[in-house]
Amino acid sequence: MNIFVCIKQVPNTTEVKWDLEKGTLIREGVESIVNPFDLYAVEEGLRIKERLGEGKVIAITMGPPQAKEALREVVAMGVDEGILVSDRAFAGADTLATSYSLYKAIEKIGDIGIIIAGKQAIDGDTGQVGPGIASWFNFPQVTYVRKIVEINKEKAVVERLTDYGYDVVEIGLPAVITVVKEINEPRLPSLRGKMKAKKFEPTVFTSKDIEAEETKIGLQGSPTQVKKVFSPPKRSGGEKFEGEAEELAEILFNKLKELKVI
Repeated sequence: MNIFVCIKQVPNTTEVKWDLEKGTLIREGVESIVNPFDLYAVEEGLRIKERLGEGKVIAITMGPPQAKEALREVVAMGVDEGILVSDRAFAGADTLATSYSLYKAIEKIGDIGIIIAGKQAIDGDTGQVGPGIASWFNFPQVTYVRKIVEINKEKAVVERLTDYGYDVVEIGLPAVITVVKEINEPRLPSLRGKMKAKKFEPTVFTSKDIEAEETKIGLQGSPTQVKKVFSPPKRSGGEKFEGEAEELAEILFNKLKELKVI
């Protein structure tokens, strides 16, 4: 049984720069990190393997050759294998095309037990890739998982975080879950893990390797594209009023009436 964990290499949010003409992130010369939410997914994948006493944890990512470093980081945590889905044909992929490419790569490896991802990536914040993979496979899915209560080869019982508390959901496996940071505390790499990661070279899949349809990858397979990127205008200073509480209350009331808010 393979436990797949989807990860993404993202720019450090403090160093984000945009190409305003192309509407894309400038990654050259910018520090890259593993998407923080994905580290919780990696940790949970390792814990599932420990709970079941069997299985293989496989990290998979789509990106340029430099994304190998993200895979090395999670291998140092204890991941068994790393797959890099990398090809110029994947360039410009939106979440639909990305989820398709990852789906094809996971399908190629097979023996799927569960697929885990972080709830969202900090560079896009869409939260769509995990559910997208589930849709391509037609697998059941649960998002915002804060705890795996029970899991075996046939099913899993999880707690799904909601605005009012949590839901308890039972799903049959194979399935896809996306996790929130409340689920665990990611472990630090071990010395043995660091030594393994230093020599680690991931398996690289191209579009031909995963037998992807050209019309479903990269720009061709992306129905959504960024047309314009801009910084929001700075807020004006607004109005400031001083006085006693009753006087200020009356001023505020009249202002809200002028704006037809009340």
